[in-house]
Amino acid sequence: MITRYSWLFLITLFLVGCNELEQVPQSTASKSAVFSSTSGLDLYVNSFYDGSTTAVFPGASDIHEGDQMADYAVRTQVPDFLRPGAYGPQQSSGWDWRQLRNINYFIANLNSPSISATDQRHYLGLARFFRAWFYFEKVKRFGDVPWINKAMGVNDPDLYDTRDPRAMVMDSVLADLNYACENIKTTNDNTRSLVTKYVAYGFKSRVCLFEGTFRKYRTSYNLGSTADKWLNESVSAAEKVMKEGGFSISETGGTDKSYRQLFTSTTPVTSEIMLAYICDATLSVYNDANWWWTSATYGARVSLNRTFVNTYLNIDGTPFTSKPGYETMTFMQETKNRDKRLQQTIRTPGYTRTNGGAVEPGPPVFSYTYTGYMPIKWSLDDVYYDGGSRNINSISMMRYAEILLNYAEAKTELGTLTNDDWAKTVGALRKRAGITAGLTTKPTVVDPYLQANYFPGISDPVLLEVRRERGIELALEGFRFADIIRWNRGQLMEQQWNGFYVPALDTPMDLNEDGKPDVVFYKVKPATQIAGVTYVNVAETVNGVANPQRLKNDTYGELTWLTNITRKWDDKFYLYPIPSNDLLVNPKLGQNPGW
Repeated sequence: MITRYSWLFLITLFLVGCNELEQVPQSTASKSAVFSSTSGLDLYVNSFYDGSTTAVFPGASDIHEGDQMADYAVRTQVPDFLRPGAYGPQQSSGWDWRQLRNINYFIANLNSPSISATDQRHYLGLARFFRAWFYFEKVKRFGDVPWINKAMGVNDPDLYDTRDPRAMVMDSVLADLNYACENIKTTNDNTRSLVTKYVAYGFKSRVCLFEGTFRKYRTSYNLGSTADKWLNESVSAAEKVMKEGGFSISETGGTDKSYRQLFTSTTPVTSEIMLAYICDATLSVYNDANWWWTSATYGARVSLNRTFVNTYLNIDGTPFTSKPGYETMTFMQETKNRDKRLQQTIRTPGYTRTNGGAVEPGPPVFSYTYTGYMPIKWSLDDVYYDGGSRNINSISMMRYAEILLNYAEAKTELGTLTNDDWAKTVGALRKRAGITAGLTTKPTVVDPYLQANYFPGISDPVLLEVRRERGIELALEGFRFADIIRWNRGQLMEQQWNGFYVPALDTPMDLNEDGKPDVVFYKVKPATQIAGVTYVNVAETVNGVANPQRLKNDTYGELTWLTNITRKWDDKFYLYPIPSNDLLVNPKLGQNPGW
């Protein structure tokens, strides 16, 4: 990391003038120094990681905030993307190609005779990995995009060409990934900050699962006949990681702690984390997870909705929604005897925080949460970290659990998942979460709640449970919206923004069961208030304006938020629009359907 950040300035100077796809680096001396030695090549490759405008990887905040637009994410405002008439080509973004030119320039100049053939293939494998990453993000966002495999000059006519078909681009992405998997020499990196052969295989399993299921369920593209090819590629890539990568599901800390430690540990948990954004106080490299996840003003105040929380199983492996009366259980009741990931994802009774060395109760705080289901997955438990970019926990970008889920889902879609496959994937993850049953054999019964609320078109109980598991295990890690897109379930974005059940108005609730009340919901604020209690107004109007925070049945029931603002899914949302300014520069790009 020291080397990476120390030399970013050199690489920036070398690439100065490399704006979009328009200019060519001019320094011949710097070029020779970089491309004639492996140390120079390492420095150049560092520019693909982070810390510069040519970085391909997302930043830390892009990862831990990545699910703020998800079906289960209740937030301060409805995303403009989902508000009729609020989002279009004028608001769109993401059509930026600087990173690609940087990669292609590296590939074009990787030909010095002083670099061995094996090393050239290794560095070319890294470059093609990053090109695949770049293009995968572009295809997910825009669909058809121009495939560019050269460092274009300012007068290159291809700058103003049309977009290439999705199928052609994704075939090229797969070719890049296959080359990367076969030629990257590094098989292990103890820092978990570098791309290795098995990170490449892991990413291939991610890409191929996405493309295979996208082609299967997004039938309007007429690519369904090729879906199985991509699903088989996902299986084989995941299997490579599972058999040779040396990773495992971390159980350090037991069922109560092992899951969350993956997201709060300063040093990546190397048994499971495959790739991470590393923070380092000595280099002044921090992230802002606490600030974003605990602030009433800085972040989007994302909380989970109740519909999703209901999908967490009971500790005995049965659906929570099979319990009689689950609809009217209070927060304190519904969080007991559940999948242990629930208490490691949101604040539940017993959660505490440190303040100046003192341990204090940490109930859900209604100056932050709208639903009561307040996330803790990425934030540290010391309030010191709440006030700015101070966090030192590493931010996971890829972990072994995802690879197991990719494998399980792809094999289920292919109809080849066995009981042994189930046990070593979904079963292993549920075992780590403390669940005691259903770990070794595939399910045979459909959960009607999961089917009705999430996947009414799916009748296979195994596929339903694999999707449940993916949602819970990877919650708030930035996968959910892409999953919704590939499953053709955009309508989930219209799900009600609901919260925990409130039995009655004007009744103090002790959310963390420490003997002290935490919150009261009212329509008329009492003249005398209890010290330390948050009072939440759920009246019809506040100062003559419709109140966004209500109870479903007016004086009791589930909390609701922003039910007065329309969220409407349209099939055009499966792709983002090409930004207007880019269409003005090159009208040949054309616009995506519906935009």
